[in-house]
Amino acid sequence: MRPIDTLTPEEASSIRYILHDIDDTITDEGKLLPEAYAALWALHDAGFRVIPVTGRPAGWCDMILRQWPVDAVIGENGAFVDYFDGPRKERFFHPSVPRQRLSERLEEIRNACLAGVPGCRVSKDQHYRICDLAIDFNEDEPRLGLEAARQIKAICESFGAVAKISSIHVNTWFGDYDKVSMARLFLEKIFGETDIRKKVFFFGDSPNDEPMFRFFPLSAGVANIRPFLSSLEAPPAFVTENRGGRGFAEGAARIIQAAGR
Repeated sequence: MRPIDTLTPEEASSIRYILHDIDDTITDEGKLLPEAYAALWALHDAGFRVIPVTGRPAGWCDMILRQWPVDAVIGENGAFVDYFDGPRKERFFHPSVPRQRLSERLEEIRNACLAGVPGCRVSKDQHYRICDLAIDFNEDEPRLGLEAARQIKAICESFGAVAKISSIHVNTWFGDYDKVSMARLFLEKIFGETDIRKKVFFFGDSPNDEPMFRFFPLSAGVANIRPFLSSLEAPPAFVTENRGGRGFAEGAARIIQAAGR
């Protein structure tokens, strides 16, 4: 990984889209600090199209799209995208999202996780989800750590589900999608983009961002990615000096400067 301040003008010249995770990427201890929110506006005002890519639920995505300076929001780890088509707010679902017995199948996984990993719990934002299940191991107390997250992930996968570990939750779902497959599909199908690998810069912080790190040559982990590096086969190309939202602001400033905007 290279320090983010080594991003060159040549590398930055092709960037059109800034995609980023939310929790622990642009937030710190669950809060969106002024530096990070100002960085979103700075990117927006510099002409970049900003798209959060998150495991957070549909209800959050609706609010983020309406109130933040963003062009779209990829939610629930790639299940859907919220965006505006002119004045109309639209929701684009990944075609592999199952339509039958989804809630029943996720309920089976929920019960198995709660029984198999003492102390884990359903995330407080589950009520606002439509396509996945989030098991909290590190957002609220008690903080259980990565070993518990790995046990939860294994239980989810034993049901044939996809499971990804974030910095706070294990998200699990049925369907052949993830953050990067939906990012590609949305940018190509809805925004009409081609050769998107050269046009995107992605910021993340945890193992569930690995598909994005692998696909996009221009990607950065904020400094709190470091504890997860041993579990990543595809680390980000760059790393920031600062953690969380301050790291995101650091990276955003460098992109704007290197791109000459």
